[in-house]
Amino acid sequence: MPSQKRSDKYFDGWYANQAVSPLVAAVMNRHMGLPPDLLAGVVSAEAIPEIADELRLRPGELLADLACGRGAYGLTIAARAGARLIGVDFSAEAIRQAREQAARLGNREAEFKVGDLVASGLPAASADAVLCTDAIQFPDEPIDAYREVRRLVRPGGRVVLTGWEAIDREDERLTVKRRQADFAATLAAVGFIEIEVRDRPAWRERERAMWEEAVTLDPGDDPAIRSFHDEGVSVLPTFGLVRRVLATATAP
Repeated sequence: MPSQKRSDKYFDGWYANQAVSPLVAAVMNRHMGLPPDLLAGVVSAEAIPEIADELRLRPGELLADLACGRGAYGLTIAARAGARLIGVDFSAEAIRQAREQAARLGNREAEFKVGDLVASGLPAASADAVLCTDAIQFPDEPIDAYREVRRLVRPGGRVVLTGWEAIDREDERLTVKRRQADFAATLAAVGFIEIEVRDRPAWRERERAMWEEAVTLDPGDDPAIRSFHDEGVSVLPTFGLVRRVLATATAP
């Protein structure tokens, strides 16, 4: 649950540090129930089948994974469906690692490119489904990211987003951006239909346990562990004020 605006350069450094310090990935994957060698995020293994079902991909269709990071979720879901995959992220280092991970997992057809969440560079109505895990909040104006998602999805296509919303949008202990996050209203505002936003408390508890372990780690001189530890210190004080959500919608 990132606590502040993060740049492409920040994430380039974060991913580069992760590549030479496997402890962080080991802790994250253990809490998320993911294979130890998967380069993933904080969406748990139990979420993947549900996300895949909600995307409704058929063999040969195209999944666009926006803010894909190292590509784990898009690669896993595309493989389940026999779908094609294109991943986009603003971190060149994330894209480099995503390509390596795709090759390691045997998906040499997957494409990954550097691009922004609000300006992916992909053609309009080119995707049968769009996935964006835990990143829709990053742009200065999150609605611009929702507009880009809407632009990419063909009529009848599906979108799945994951993230966090405030339990109480009047709670000033949370940032303004966090209080304003409203998946259902913003999806509707950009033209989606069949919108559902569901609480996923089990995902949240997995994440809470991960951050609680993170703050106990001694970073020493390891920048990856330092970043992980500091993120836990930043996140935990307000963690109980947010809910973990899965949002789904259809393009009319």
